[in-house]
Parts: sequence; C-alpha cells; structure tokens
Amino acid sequence: MNDKDIQIMQQRIDQGIALAQQRLVERSKLFHSTLVISRNGNVVELFPEDL
Repeated sequence: MNDKDIQIMQQRIDQGIALAQQRLVERSKLFHSTLVISRNGNVVELFPEDL
C-alpha cells in the first residue's frame, strides 16, 4: 500500500465518520432525544438543535 492509497483510505474513513455523525444528529432530532458528547474534557448532554 503506497502513500496515495493510504491517503484515499483516510479520506474515506473521515467521510464515513462525518456521515455517521450527521445521521446520529438526524436520528436524535427525529426521536426528540439528547446527544451525550465530550466537550473540553467534560461530558455534556445536548439537544441536537443546540449543535
């Protein structure tokens, strides 16, 4: 695997993570639930509309 292959794979991984985050926020909006995230080392519970 050369550097270009690694770069392409990393881009696909990053795109997959971004898509999963987007879907999670959409699902939280749909079910009126909160998201629990880490912000500045603290665990925070947010409504998806607050993001």
